[in-house]
Formats: sequence, C-alpha cells, structure tokens
Amino acid sequence: MSQTADGTFQAALAGAVLFNPDHHTGPRQVAAGFVILLLPYSVIGPFAGVLLDRWRRRQVLVYSALLRAGLVVATAGFLAAYGPTGVGFAATALAVIAVNRFYLSATSAALPSVVEDRRLVLANALSPTAGTVMAIAGAGIGLAVRAVAGSGNHGDAVTALVAAAGYACAALVATRLPPNSLGPAYPDTGDLRAHLRGIAGGMVAGARHLLERPRAANALAVVFGQRFLFGLWSMMALLLYRNAFHSEGILRAGLVGAGQAIAAAGVGLVLAAAVTPWITERIGKRRWIVLVTVGVALTTFLLGMPFTMPALIGSAFVLGGALQATKVCVDTIVQEAIEDDFRGRVFALYDTAFNLSFIAASVIGAFVLPADGRSLAALAVIAGGYGVLGVGYALAERGHPPIAPTAQLSVIGRFSRENAR
Repeated sequence: MSQTADGTFQAALAGAVLFNPDHHTGPRQVAAGFVILLLPYSVIGPFAGVLLDRWRRRQVLVYSALLRAGLVVATAGFLAAYGPTGVGFAATALAVIAVNRFYLSATSAALPSVVEDRRLVLANALSPTAGTVMAIAGAGIGLAVRAVAGSGNHGDAVTALVAAAGYACAALVATRLPPNSLGPAYPDTGDLRAHLRGIAGGMVAGARHLLERPRAANALAVVFGQRFLFGLWSMMALLLYRNAFHSEGILRAGLVGAGQAIAAAGVGLVLAAAVTPWITERIGKRRWIVLVTVGVALTTFLLGMPFTMPALIGSAFVLGGALQATKVCVDTIVQEAIEDDFRGRVFALYDTAFNLSFIAASVIGAFVLPADGRSLAALAVIAGGYGVLGVGYALAERGHPPIAPTAQLSVIGRFSRENAR
C-alpha cells in the first residue's frame, strides 16, 4: 500500500515539476526534480538505523504513513494554490520523501520478525521486486487520475490527494499488527547524540575498510559509474519526452510516455533479477558484470542515436536490466569481501553514494544538455562511459581469484539482517 502510494505521489511530482504545461521545463528543472526525489534518501539514510533501534517499528510504520498522508495533503494545497513553486511546496515534498526513508528501513528491519528464518531469503528476494512493481503500478494510477483530473496544477493536486489516501490506508493496515510485534526486542537506550556523532566516524572507518579490499572497491566503482551514466541518460530521456517527442499511436509523449519508458526499464530490472543468479552460477559474477556493461556500451548509442520513442524504450529496457544485473552481483561481492563487523557501515556508505551518483549526473546534465535533450555528444559520452567501465573493471580484476563466500546465507538475507541489526 505504501509503495503504491509512493508511485502515485511521484507521478504527481513529475507532472507538477517536469510535465506541467503551465510551466517551462528545462534541464535545470529536471535536475531539481531529481534532487527532491533522491537527496533526502542520501542525507537521512545513514541515520535511520540508529533511530529505528530505539523506536518500536510497528509504530514507525503507522505514524510515518499518517505523517506522509498529512504532508501530501499540504503539498496538494500548495500545488493547487501556487503551483510547483515556493518554499512551502519544496519543503513538504522533501519531507514526504525523507519520512519515506524511515518507512522503508523499518519495513526491511521488521521482516525477520514476521517471516520464518527458512523463508527469509525468499521474502527478501520478493520484497524489493514487489515494491518496485507496486511503485510502477502506483505511478500508473497517478497517470490515470491525472488524465481524468487534468494536466495542470489542479490535476497534479488531485493526484497527490489520491496518494495521501494510499498512505492513510497503509497506516490502517499497519495497525493490524500488535504494537510490539516488529521489535526491536531490546531497544537501544544509550545517548542518542553520541550515536549520531558516531555515524560520521563509522562511515569513515567503513570507507577505509573498503579501500583496503580492492575487489569490493572495484565492484562498487562499476555500479557507481553505471548509476551516474544512467542518471545522465534519464535526464536526456525526460527532456526528450517533455520537449521533443510527439505522440505516435500507442507510444505517447509527455508524462505518459515517460511512464512507458519507466515500465520498460522495470521489465528489464525484473528480468535481470530473475536470470542473474542462474547466469552467474555458470560464468561467474565478474564476467557477467563485464558482459552487461560492455553490452550496454554497444547498444546504448545505436538505440539512442535515432532519438525516437521506440528506440528509447528499447534502450530503457537494456539500461534498467544492466543496472540491476550489475547491482545484484556487486551486492554479493561486497558481502563476500567485507568483514561482518564493517558490513553495515559499508552498505550505508554504498546506499548514500549510489544516490549521490545519480544526483551528480543530474546537476551536470543541467548544464550540458540542451532543452530538448537531443545531444549526440552526451549519448557518445554515456555509451563510451559504459565501455570504459566494462574494460576498466576487467583489467582491474585480471589475475585476482574469485572471492570465497564467507557464509552460506545469500546476500539478500544477510543484507536484511544487517539492516535489522
């Protein structure tokens, strides 16, 4: 329920900030939209775990959903009255995304409390995929509401109110759980300020530990590079849908067309998540990373060069699948290479840097991309960047033996328990 509402609210934000016919949208407006969506995750993410070890997670699910419902109603009010401008709109929209970080972290940490240990790996494999699918479904609901309510400020406000109703329903569902059922079993009662100060030191220690293990550092460099290039491509795609494309048959321009591209990327993501474990058992994680990265380098320029909607949807499918396939492998490599005592801190650093890579690409794209997104130079940089990443990773890993797994538990289950801890 919550992630469906997330998709609906993000559709409202995208419509208001990026595809509102009442407002001009250029590269800098697109970059601002990405910052609103991702910066709270990057800033708040490392601190969420400390607070979740002190609060009852069931209460976090209930009250954070209710808080988001109220904030989204306020956002809708600002949209209806003033449009997507002003401090009020930005503050409430950012607050919704920030509170969502706590909700998702609490859900992940609570999962071992409601699933048998023998089914935890399966539950963790299902949860993020299902969440992505429901967020895409929520975006579809938002697009449908916006089609009925209109594409101006009023329509965006109505779409946001539908998201608020979704958050309220999520809170209602969470109340069906007993207050103490999700933990923590032993709440942390230490000095909160000392814990928060210690986070910065812990992140530095995690970075040092990571740099001492080049296998993990090399893998992370690939996924960060891919995330940066995917961010630049996303900027270009949104500008094309906003300012260059025109609807052709079932392929639509504007926000609906961008939703079609996101759906194609989602299909690629799900397919990559399904086939990657099977493929890596046969050729290994490192070879699969190199293959998908170099493959994207070869296909991105060819599919992107015509600057047409069918080719761009194909490119979205390939890029979404490549990023997910790489991330699954990199998650596993990091889990295998990093010592248990540092794993939580390294993954907190990983999560933060992953989002900051996308934000950095958005900021750079704001200054180098034209208003309509048509840029062969940017397309060449994206394709060439993927090629450099693939070849560079292959050279960096040459001669290194595969990492021996440190335990039989899969990466997904182990990462979940790190979050719970």
